[in-house]
Amino acid sequence: MADPLIPGRRPVLITGGAGFIGANLADALAAEGRDVLVYDALLRPGVEANLAWLKSRHPERISSVTADVRDTASLAAAAADASAVVHLAAQVAVTTSLADPVADFAVNLGGTLALLEALRRRPAPPPLVFASTNKVYGDLGDLEFGLEGDAYMPTDPGIRALGIGEDRPLDFHTPYGCSKGGADQYVLDYARSFGVPACVLRMSCIYGPRQMGTEDQGWVAHFLIRALEGRPITIYGDGCQVRDVLDVGDAVAAYRAALARIDAVKGRAYNLGGGPGNAVSLRQVLGVIEAIVGRPLDLAFEGWRAGDQRYYVSDTRRVTADLGLNAPLPWQRGLARLAAWLAEHRGLPRQAALV
Repeated sequence: MADPLIPGRRPVLITGGAGFIGANLADALAAEGRDVLVYDALLRPGVEANLAWLKSRHPERISSVTADVRDTASLAAAAADASAVVHLAAQVAVTTSLADPVADFAVNLGGTLALLEALRRRPAPPPLVFASTNKVYGDLGDLEFGLEGDAYMPTDPGIRALGIGEDRPLDFHTPYGCSKGGADQYVLDYARSFGVPACVLRMSCIYGPRQMGTEDQGWVAHFLIRALEGRPITIYGDGCQVRDVLDVGDAVAAYRAALARIDAVKGRAYNLGGGPGNAVSLRQVLGVIEAIVGRPLDLAFEGWRAGDQRYYVSDTRRVTADLGLNAPLPWQRGLARLAAWLAEHRGLPRQAALV
């Protein structure tokens, strides 16, 4: 199902555009006067509301196609007139990939290859920015970590100070890591072999308004939702694993900059996250959430999940320099902002979401 496009306009195509990052990006692009085509299967709970929100805010700028990236004909038709493409559509959960690796492959790798082929066939392929993941670096099991308080920290002083750089060898773990990693490499090779002006952003943990986090994906929002509703939270592992979290507004700025600077960054992959300044353990995030809701959290612990990293923090020097990015929002402020949005969105008492 598709909306009629306005003749003569060449929209920015955002696959997965009704999702969390996609909706925020579509809103920002439409606000600056660009036409946006949202391509989304609308399978994830809550994304229909995101799409309705976009259309209510930008009725003259947002159009949509409800289709799966495995529908190659619909995908090619959507890409045919796009002025630029941001490919966010994906199967996003490691657990789901373990349960159904064939579907994971078809969506993540098959869908990406179909999109690349549609762009390659155009006389002048448009810019493409691909959403990859830090999981392409595997579990980082060769690195040594020490437990400092409630957070794992690397013993290597360079990684401790700067994080994981793009020169880190790729090491795909789990079907999800393989499918996203394979797609990551196909995008870079289509830039090299066929001249598709494309780059890759290997994202760490993005969070912020319009995120409907679940136990399998979007853990920051998931923890907040459970806490605001007074429900138990399950931690896989010991909760001392460290991630660099990045507010979605900063992620959107990176995608917009990548599109604007595609001639300079095509063929390159960048690690995109909050960096060492926004590195935080799950337990530290839970401590701030407890202060936000004003009551103790109900926590349970389960075993580690496949491919989980004790520590992952992005070295953001290259992406910051090449894309001209500003310093990211401090995570405590972003967490409070997300809590307030979730409380309002879910009709919870607003005072419960104030620090």
